[in-house]
Amino acid sequence: MHIGTVVMGASDVARAAAFWKAALGYVEREPARDDWVVLVPAEGPGAGLALGRSDSPVQEVPRVHLDLYTEEQDAEVARLLALGAAEVDWELYPEDPDFVVLADPEGNRFCVIDTTHG
Repeated sequence: MHIGTVVMGASDVARAAAFWKAALGYVEREPARDDWVVLVPAEGPGAGLALGRSDSPVQEVPRVHLDLYTEEQDAEVARLLALGAAEVDWELYPEDPDFVVLADPEGNRFCVIDTTHG
């Protein structure tokens, strides 16, 4: 067994899909609907990301979130911010963290992990 797709809620599925396609280099598995889309890696294997319409409020400290791994954390954080992500004032950072907490345009929290840290 393995994880096939992570599902996140979005009030504006098209806006969320545009962000995540640009952020991850993903493509639509099949044409998007107004209320649902599944994004998959453009090439090769990897977990999918599904976005479904939701009116639920975003959790300040989500129980589930995405961790994005990179060897170039500063550059990737800058790129994601330019795509529409927002910095999150995260009070739970440990001393000398290897991650930065951001939010997508829908407010969903995710972390950019520096794989070269420590």
